[in-house]
This record gives sequence, C-alpha cells and structure tokens, in this order.
Amino acid sequence: MSTKRVVAIPGEDAAPEAFHPTVDLIDRLGLDLRFEFPPVGRPAIESHGSAFPPEAREAIDGSDATLFGATSGASVGALFYLRWGRQTYANVRPTRWVPGYRSPLAKPDGLDLVIVRENLEDLYVGVEGDLEDLAPLGLESATARRPLDELAPGRFALKVITEEGSKRVVRFAFELARRRKRDGRPGKLTVGTKHNMLPRSDGLFREIAVQLASEYPDIAFESLIVDDLAHRLVAHPHDLDVIVLPNLYGDILSDAAAGLAGGLGLAASGCYGDDYAYFESAHGTAPDISGQGIINPTATLLSAAMMLEYLGFGEAAARLERAIERTYAEGHTLPRDQGGRATTVEFCEAVAAHV
Repeated sequence: MSTKRVVAIPGEDAAPEAFHPTVDLIDRLGLDLRFEFPPVGRPAIESHGSAFPPEAREAIDGSDATLFGATSGASVGALFYLRWGRQTYANVRPTRWVPGYRSPLAKPDGLDLVIVRENLEDLYVGVEGDLEDLAPLGLESATARRPLDELAPGRFALKVITEEGSKRVVRFAFELARRRKRDGRPGKLTVGTKHNMLPRSDGLFREIAVQLASEYPDIAFESLIVDDLAHRLVAHPHDLDVIVLPNLYGDILSDAAAGLAGGLGLAASGCYGDDYAYFESAHGTAPDISGQGIINPTATLLSAAMMLEYLGFGEAAARLERAIERTYAEGHTLPRDQGGRATTVEFCEAVAAHV
C-alpha cells in the first residue's frame, strides 16, 4: 500500500490543543501515513494574504483524506471546500457508550447508534432573503392562507431536498446498516422527516427512503416523524441502530445523541463523499477554555480512528479505539468534562500507553 497523504488543519481556539497531540499519537503508530500542514486560517492570512490560498486547495485535492480540528471562522473556507467542493454528502456521527463516560442515562450499557446526516442540502444551501423579494412570485402560505407579501416585513430561508442528494445519502445509510449487521449490530435503518407538515420536501426524502428499502430486504426499516424520533432517541435510544436524516435535523439530533453518551467532547464525526472524506470532532472550538490545555481530545482521537479505518488501517483504528476505552475504564486519567483532572496531553499520553 502506498503512503497515505493526510491534510491536517488544526482549526482555532482550543481545537489545536486536542488536534496536535492526536496527530503526534497517530505518528507514533508507525503507519505508512504522512501528515501535511498546508497554510489555512490565520497563519495563512499572515503568510499568503488569504485564509484558504490555492496551495491549501491543491494539498486537499492531492491527499487521501483530511483531519480537521474545529473552526470559529478563520478556517471556514477550507471547511466549505472539504464539504461542498469535495461533495462529502454523508456526515456520519456515531454515539456509543463505554464504561467511564459520564452518561446522564441510568442504564447506558449497550448504547450504540449512528446518525447519518445529509451534509449538503436542506436549509444549508444558504439561500435567505427578505419576504418582499418573493412578492413577484405570488406565493401564498399554505397554512395562513395569505399571500406571503402580506406577511412582510420578514425574512425567508430556502429548504432544498433533491432526488439525487437524498438517494445517495439514504443508500449510504443502508450500506452502513448492512456493514454494522455483519459486525453483530441489529441491522436497522430509521428515517426521520417532518413529512406531515412538509409533504413536498421532507416527503420526497422519506419517499426515496421507502423506495430504497425494497433493495435492502435484510435491513429492518422504519419511518418516523422527526419529533417522534427525537422522543425515542431520548426515551429508548437502545432501540435505534442507524438513523438517516435531512441536514438540519441531523445536525441537531446528533448533538442530542452525543449528550446521551456523555457530551460533545466524545462526539466523533466523518464526512464521506464518493471519492473523498474528511474527519473532525463534532464539537466547536471551545474559546472559553482556549489556552488552558484541558479540552477533551476524545472526539478528535475517535475521528482520527474513523479516518484510519477509511484509509485502510483498520487494525490500527481498532487498537486506538480499544486504548481509549481502556483509559476510560481504568478511570485514572480522565478529562475534566468526564469527571477527571487530566490535561489534554496527559489523557493522550495515557491512551498512547495502552496503544
């Protein structure tokens, strides 16, 4: 296997404090993998006059994957390119409890689900404006039974659900459920939409999921209204396996799912396209603790494990995950948000010792 090239983008605020120890740990695994740090964000502005210069884009295009910290704005150009430029349409966010996580659940044992979030469409197409702009279209509110221009002044956001975008992410989710079933999980896919209120947009996403279900007779399938799904996610999370959602619902409910396990400091994430993927922790940049060296690196480490599996280093990914689990199970060196007193580097060193 040829050397895998990984673009490394640390991000801003406290994110680099989790990112750099993670990269150091991966380097110590002795894999045929090379990290590259192209100019991105504030350093790139200082050196190149641009937060995302052409050199960074070329590095991404020439790499096998990207490991990303988290951005508060300066690195957002790179993130947008990784997402929309490279068409990484499936955002995979696992939630799995292991002993040592501070779950709010009375019985978190066996919590193991994955949310697959459509990553490019829905309200995230970013088309907003003033209601007055819609007046020439003569649109009427289906609920208020009034022309939209009578509701002005106000603003709107455009929700976009396409057939192609829905098919590819739902198919991705079915394939993931099938792989998980081979590994001993239930082999079940749940789709969540607000099709009762949005029959044209959310209804299309659901319709496509129902159609594709016939191609996967080995996978149990259910369709839920998204607010019912939100209730079940909290009340009966052990009944869920793989969940596929339009963009906005997936963004919100995946954070809620992370809270079931013990918080966003544990929440890994990978964004997959047909020919590229990037990996980042689901939490933000944590500016309130920047510079203190106490950010929980677990999400970044687990995201790196997802990256290793994607790149073909499955055994190393499994070793890293087991080392994280063992560190939590022992309970001697835990991050602050999980009830411990360890610094970010101390936790990473404890994990490294178990690898």
